[in-house]
Amino acid sequence: MNLISTETITLGGGCFWCTEAVYERVKGVVSVESGYCNGPVMNPSYEQVCSGTTGHAEVVRVTFDPGEITLREVLEIFFVIHDPTTLNRQGNDSGTQYRSGIYFHNAAQQTVAREVLAEVNALHGGRAVTELVPEQNYSRAEDYHQHYFANHPNQGYCAMVVAPKVEKFRKTFAALVQPA
Repeated sequence: MNLISTETITLGGGCFWCTEAVYERVKGVVSVESGYCNGPVMNPSYEQVCSGTTGHAEVVRVTFDPGEITLREVLEIFFVIHDPTTLNRQGNDSGTQYRSGIYFHNAAQQTVAREVLAEVNALHGGRAVTELVPEQNYSRAEDYHQHYFANHPNQGYCAMVVAPKVEKFRKTFAALVQPA
């Protein structure tokens, strides 16, 4: 039996449907789960998070095999598929729940994330607003949010917003796309 050693990082890059759809296609990613983190309310609902009153971010927990993809590569993808310079906004999605964030699980992740974030910040002239903090108070999003793009590729938001992000990932990181 081959046991895979995995690592998990939590990322907030706007709407979790977009971020999840990309990471589900990344070679070396074992699982992706949409959820909420870093707000004080315990187990908030989607409606509560969307109200902007819970303090939570929409996030994805990305579990990956570091033997196939490094944390640095996971983060490089993250910074290409969302805009780290817009505070509490990604496209038309606006509110603190859509903030850019890296929610690390240990000190080693914090170190790598700090390095990558510094490089991204330099590339953007010091305008990156991505928060870098430990993951806290995580809860899994409702079942209907899991694998949303895969289950609803023709839904309007998916066709107009999610699909272009997936395509951008495929073009920019062709070597990291999972074989079909």
